[in-house]
Amino acid sequence: MSRFHSYINSAAQIIDQYAGKEPLSSFLQSYFRSNKKYGSRDRKIISNLCYSFFRLGKQSENIPVEEKLLIGLFLTSDGPDELLNALKQEWNKILKEAAGIDSRLKFIKSGFPSFNESALFPWKEELSEGIEIDEFRQSHLKQPDLFLRVRPGNWESVMEKLQTHHSDKWFEIVNNKCIALPNSTKLDGVIELNKEAVIQDYSSQRISEFLQAIKEKVQEPISVWDACAGSGGKSILAKDILGEIDLTVSDIRESILVNLKKRFNEAGISIYKSLLVDLASDKSNPRLDREPNHKSKIIIADVPCTGSGTWGRTPEQLFFFNEKKIDEYASKQKKILNNTITALEKGGFLLYCTCSVFRRENEENVEWLLKNHPLQLVKMELLKGYDKKADTLFAALFTLNN
Repeated sequence: MSRFHSYINSAAQIIDQYAGKEPLSSFLQSYFRSNKKYGSRDRKIISNLCYSFFRLGKQSENIPVEEKLLIGLFLTSDGPDELLNALKQEWNKILKEAAGIDSRLKFIKSGFPSFNESALFPWKEELSEGIEIDEFRQSHLKQPDLFLRVRPGNWESVMEKLQTHHSDKWFEIVNNKCIALPNSTKLDGVIELNKEAVIQDYSSQRISEFLQAIKEKVQEPISVWDACAGSGGKSILAKDILGEIDLTVSDIRESILVNLKKRFNEAGISIYKSLLVDLASDKSNPRLDREPNHKSKIIIADVPCTGSGTWGRTPEQLFFFNEKKIDEYASKQKKILNNTITALEKGGFLLYCTCSVFRRENEENVEWLLKNHPLQLVKMELLKGYDKKADTLFAALFTLNN
């Protein structure tokens, strides 16, 4: 019994020290490096308690941290739990009965009247259209899956390797390119990542639907500028969908472009231009300054955003989020769009993406684009993933009028 109380006390201590200035995963790694008394099993249990705590959002301070840790564990567990069996046997009995999340929430609210389900995601009025708020809130109680996108020509090889290392029950085939796996899955040594398949969320893979719509209207070779390239996932997707492309990638972070180069090498992409630029500056387009005669047929603007559609993976970000950030990001997104559109060919395509669920970053920016630039909206969709243990994204495709 003392061992389980020790887990609760350690998790409470971590939560008291953690200020949200770095990813929780990084903070936990540093904490455990400095406190070597914890074995691997201890670290796993304590980490799970911490994540379960943040999945509850900003609950009432009337509920002690220690109780919140147990509530979080109860609501996020897939079945009976050893710690709950030691400290909350009645709760564990409910888990043994496989009670659904609605029943478990009702049980918690009966014992803790100040528990507020709205705190799981409190910004209902800010949401994009079409989100079922109850289902969306409850999705934050579960860690999303890990998704693989199998690259062209590699399906049989990837399936054979997965089946050799694990049983079929270990993964789920979502469609003829997408495979869902438990989030903790280790793939090193199983498949050749980036060459055979890329780790890419299900909703992010659905950007292929927008690229496919472009492919039907243009001919190879196609000039593509991935303006906020990040780790390069959408560039690799564009290559797989569009075929031969004249690719330019850019980002504000040099370290990201270094990592992107390594990933591109693994993916077999060796010919591309790379630019280190701040597209949110008030200056003229940095790409046209360096390449004044070069414009792109396709610009992918997967812009920096609140990341609110991915908080199921990083619940600590929801816990520490300040609503003022929505306007800050929306303003930055407009600057980036202004600086990229000047490099778009007449008749070319702008693909605007966010991993946000906030209307101000999504539909309202679409309205702003149509009002302030000679663009025509081709397709717009909120890519819901919360019902599939995936992220929720937003994408809009425009064409620049001739």
